[in-house]
Amino acid sequence: MNVDPEVQRQLLELADVDAELARIEHRRKKLPELDEIATAEKDLRTHRDALVAIQTSASDLDREVTRQEREIESVRAREDKDRSLMASGSVSAKQLTDLEHELETLKRRQSALEDDLIELMERREAVGVDEQRTGAQVDAAENGLADAQRRRDEALADLDTQQARKDEERTALVAPMPADLLARYEKVRAAKGRGAGLLRQRRCGSCQLELDRTALAEIKNTAPDVVVTCDNCGAILVRTAESGL
Repeated sequence: MNVDPEVQRQLLELADVDAELARIEHRRKKLPELDEIATAEKDLRTHRDALVAIQTSASDLDREVTRQEREIESVRAREDKDRSLMASGSVSAKQLTDLEHELETLKRRQSALEDDLIELMERREAVGVDEQRTGAQVDAAENGLADAQRRRDEALADLDTQQARKDEERTALVAPMPADLLARYEKVRAAKGRGAGLLRQRRCGSCQLELDRTALAEIKNTAPDVVVTCDNCGAILVRTAESGL
């Protein structure tokens, strides 16, 4: 393949642009914010699950407190009814004795229910404290996630800007290049990561390996417009005054 040496030299600019595009893509995939987001999302799920469990417990306790209060009110209503009946003077001596006995029983029952209610309310208060603390953890995790996402978006926007500039440079560089030269360059780049390199002081600028004397002699005796490649990596070798031929 014969290509003007000046066009061949433009392959070095293209290789540099492609290398920068590859670095941009690597940075895009390895942004530290991505790990931060994954960790923040995991923490947020953990705190949200904990909050749901606490809220469920709080709801159960609220229902139990309400049930206990209703039962206490029922005992009190029964006690008021018995006292009213006793005060009416319309009961017999035996009924009076039975009512007094029932009032004692109701009193003990009410006391036990009130003790249980106090315990339930103390537990509900403790769960309320846990709910507030876990709610604060959820808020903090949400804020942390939002901050990491904002910084990720800013970093990606910056990378998008860089990539757009490099894409423009690349388009301008490849436009005048012969199709067969570009095809060879792209084939090597796809396989090795870099399609062209400067031959400098007997070393390939792509794989950084030194060429042997035989290969150098062949290249030296090859016309400047002939496209030569590295025997080690297959990259197109661009010859300049720095090649030391």
